[in-house]
Amino acid sequence: MAKILVVDDEEKIRALILKYTKFEGHEVVMAEEGMAAVEAARKEPFDLIIMDVMMPELDGFSAAKEIRKILETPILFLSARTEEYDRIHGFETGADDYVTKPFSPKELMLRVEAILKRTRRPESVKREIWSKEGLTADITARTVSVDGEIVSMSPKEYDLFFYLLKNRNIALTREKLIEEVWGYDFFGEDRTLDTHIKLLRKSLGPYAKFIVTLRGVGYRYDG
Repeated sequence: MAKILVVDDEEKIRALILKYTKFEGHEVVMAEEGMAAVEAARKEPFDLIIMDVMMPELDGFSAAKEIRKILETPILFLSARTEEYDRIHGFETGADDYVTKPFSPKELMLRVEAILKRTRRPESVKREIWSKEGLTADITARTVSVDGEIVSMSPKEYDLFFYLLKNRNIALTREKLIEEVWGYDFFGEDRTLDTHIKLLRKSLGPYAKFIVTLRGVGYRYDG
């Protein structure tokens, strides 16, 4: 069971998410707008935050930035906006996932469970560090440095980068990457993977060269 904060100014959306999350056995706290979400996050810990983007007073992106100042709680954005700019902005804000409205409740729950599964870490792990040229990745600590400087990435960028690293020099299909990194069946949003590859290449700077696009197939990490 996980403790989930659901933030949306639409009562019907909150009720729908409450119904399905309760069915999965999770504890749910509701908030109607961004400021209430920030206050709730300051008062008690959550395993996941499901947050609408377009809300009065304080929008979801701004609320997420405030929450990120004090917590690393995974955030899943809900939005009627489908433009690539909005999706990129959401991931740069630190989103773990981005679901567009209208959405399938079952798909949403698959994504929720995938995030919760990824963020439940074992008590003891073997330290794993990889380095080449000026790029260093501490997979255990989830840190990446470029030429000695720590790079700030979104949670999903880390997941994608570390999966590529662990499978370097192997051609990975788009379907395989979606399945392994996102942890749910692919529902047809091709832009999700492409958006994160763009963000990841930007974060890696001169070492973006290690990520090779395989036309008609997917990607490969050469290193």
